[in-house]
Amino acid sequence: MTSIERTAYPRFKQSLTEQELEAFYTPTKEDIILGKALANTRVGKLSFTILLKTFQKLGYLPKIESVPKQIKNYIAAKIGLTAVKGKLRNTPSSTRNRYLKAIRNYLDVKPYGSGGADIVSEMIQKTALTMSDPADLINVAIEELVRQQFELPAYRTLDVHVNHLRTQVHQGLYTKIMKGLSPEDIAVLNSLLEKREEETRYPFNRLKQLPKSASLKEIRRWEKRLSWLETLIESQPLLVELPNTKIEQFAAEALQLETGDMMDIEIVERRYTLLLCLLHYMQVRTRDQLTTMYLKRIRLSHNNAKERLRAIHDQHRALSELIVNTFAEVVHHADEIDKADDKDKDLLLGKQVRQILNDRGGAEKLKKECTMLQAYHDNNYLPLLQPSYRRHRAIPFRLTKQLKINSSTQSTEVLQALEFIHEHHHVRKEHLPADISLEFTTPRWQALIKEKADGEVVYNRYHLEMCIFSTIAEHLRSGDLYVDGSEQYADYRTQLLSHEECKPLIEPYCQAVGLPAKADELVNSLRTQLTELAEQVDQKHTANSDLYFDTEGKPHLHKLPRLAAPEKARELEALLKARMPERHLLDILHDVHHWIGYTRHFGPPSGSDPKLKDATFRYLLTVFGYGCNLGPSQTARHASRLISARVLGRLNAQHVTNEKLDAAIEDIINEYARFSLPFMWGTGLSSIADGTHYQLHTNNLLGERHIRYGGYGGIAYHHISDTYIALFSRFIACGVWEAVYILDGLVKNKSVLQPKTVHADTQGQSEVVFGLAHLLGIQLMPRMRNWNKVSMYRPDDTTSYQNIDGWFNRTVCWELIEEHWPDLMQVVLSIHTGKVLPSWLLQKLTTNSPKNKLYLALRELGRVIRTIFLLKFVSDPVLRRGRYAANN
Repeated sequence: MTSIERTAYPRFKQSLTEQELEAFYTPTKEDIILGKALANTRVGKLSFTILLKTFQKLGYLPKIESVPKQIKNYIAAKIGLTAVKGKLRNTPSSTRNRYLKAIRNYLDVKPYGSGGADIVSEMIQKTALTMSDPADLINVAIEELVRQQFELPAYRTLDVHVNHLRTQVHQGLYTKIMKGLSPEDIAVLNSLLEKREEETRYPFNRLKQLPKSASLKEIRRWEKRLSWLETLIESQPLLVELPNTKIEQFAAEALQLETGDMMDIEIVERRYTLLLCLLHYMQVRTRDQLTTMYLKRIRLSHNNAKERLRAIHDQHRALSELIVNTFAEVVHHADEIDKADDKDKDLLLGKQVRQILNDRGGAEKLKKECTMLQAYHDNNYLPLLQPSYRRHRAIPFRLTKQLKINSSTQSTEVLQALEFIHEHHHVRKEHLPADISLEFTTPRWQALIKEKADGEVVYNRYHLEMCIFSTIAEHLRSGDLYVDGSEQYADYRTQLLSHEECKPLIEPYCQAVGLPAKADELVNSLRTQLTELAEQVDQKHTANSDLYFDTEGKPHLHKLPRLAAPEKARELEALLKARMPERHLLDILHDVHHWIGYTRHFGPPSGSDPKLKDATFRYLLTVFGYGCNLGPSQTARHASRLISARVLGRLNAQHVTNEKLDAAIEDIINEYARFSLPFMWGTGLSSIADGTHYQLHTNNLLGERHIRYGGYGGIAYHHISDTYIALFSRFIACGVWEAVYILDGLVKNKSVLQPKTVHADTQGQSEVVFGLAHLLGIQLMPRMRNWNKVSMYRPDDTTSYQNIDGWFNRTVCWELIEEHWPDLMQVVLSIHTGKVLPSWLLQKLTTNSPKNKLYLALRELGRVIRTIFLLKFVSDPVLRRGRYAANN
């Protein structure tokens, strides 16, 4: 049986706020009239009204004795029956049936026995193909019954029915998978649960391994792992009839089980299905992890080259000064000779120049030094990539051969170039024939690759290889290339909703977020807004305004005057501290659980209720130990008589997943939002996003060393509501631009606090993020330290301004936005419907790819929105003050 606490089955709360009482239990005039018509006594009228209002809230008729006293008293006061004395007892069955029939007719609700079971059966048989948790399925059934205006049955009736249907659907899926397995496949799956004498661990546990850092040794180990996984079973054809969401759910369930748990599964069809889904999931994840390692190695080579370039610049500073001084002396002598009255000026100048060059080591030495300086001018670090690349040259060759890389666009030049260098991999020559086009790369790369030998243009093989491998890495990030059988690096265009699926969704979505539903309407609206706002800022600009321009035309803002602190702020602070006694963290976890019961979301992978003795106590210790970063060993050490490290580790691995933690956090946020005090600090409609650096163990794929944070680790990226509660958190790598993840917190946050404005720092914004946030109905308000250096876009080429014209240096390309409006809506609706996450998409759109028209259109829209934001920012001191307050 599934615990009722884990579901959304309506129940009475322990206590209600005045707002909740008023919203849910205030009788209307019609309610009171109906009560008077059905009951003659004062007690009868009160009993009926209580049953009516509780039925409206719960969806079923409770026993009147189970209704909280707070609700009874409130309803009695509202209908003027406060003088009723004594306890309200359950009404006789005949009267109760009469009341129930009247309530059903009054609310137009159908009894469950009149087709409700059929509705649940039809709904669960569909939903169970994409959901597994019994509590989620029960919630879906409740939602559908309410939508179709059916009375809810007793919880046990619903629970038994849903679990029976779930078992039927799953058994059907297990049988389908079993029919597709050959005896050889079954033998392979059985071998995963058998340990050979020479092995120290079961193959099943080897399946669940995680990679360490992207070292050369680890890459080699992971290449062997992928080869091993691919030689076991070709899983994809066997799982064709299973929805992707179901594969992920079954794999997640298997991932949480230990070898003994898997062996204990008596239904062999289920055991083989879980093993096959886990195998497929690990094949996909291993490809993702290998691709990530490849990208990290390429990025590391570029970072090392940049570091060497900085060192060379430091070393060559004296050399640069020598070259400049030599040239200055030559110019000086040339000027003196020009002024002199001498017929052989050229001869004299030549002698002087030769003497100057000889004094500084000779022309040949200076020529080499000039060539060296030219090679690395303008931060050109590309010539420095070769030394580190040649030491580990075999790695990108092996990875690009093992990973099946394809093009998501019509262009195949990069793949042809990759095939070319693979053909010449073992040729021992410094140069390769110029048989491929280099149009896919930059002029700087082309100048480095092309050389002349015997009067013919040839390619430097090592520069060519590094260029191609770097371009592949860039295109994998941008989505122009994808990896077959991958998830993170799959072709993102196939993950989006189709244009046909989007058409019926566009108008209701645009209406909900306040966007025009047509491309021309959007463009006209933004053009008008930008034009009018720029004119207003231009007209308001005076010598006394906050905005001013320096001698170079760069805009600046005067500092806002500091607001005085309230007179009694110190007194209030002292009173608060006096009235807030110290609380231990375990006490807080226990008290909050007493109010909310958030551990109801924790449980075994099957979704059934835990069979643990005192499960709540064990869950609280697990949350405490892992939440404080103690880990199982240290927690068990200080609670040795209460719990063991093995039990804590098993509970964390199997009963407390990220999804279950998110559900528990949602409960806590919703309970927090019931209080009125937090809304004195903020409205709940805005949030701040920022990251905190945490040191991590060096052997993991997420952590890395970054100069910005001065150490090794990762970033905990938080979204904090203006009511001062964390809404969403996730770990990201140090080197990632934080703006990529800024919208995830708002999309994945399912609590009652739904911010529409998000504040951030400079790392939390970019042109593309501004554009995507606008389409999602989110107002992005970042603190940009370089706001006066970004480009400002005027509505058209003919528009000019009297006071602020120098601030605008570019023009909006409205045609690009209008042309790709269907593509933009396809992306936004895919995010809105949960097909993809904003961060997954933004990772593909952070690289400037001229072939990616979606990136260009989203960037152009973002330029318009950012220009509008900056115009508001410089002209509205209230907005600036509010933004500073949010960031602080």
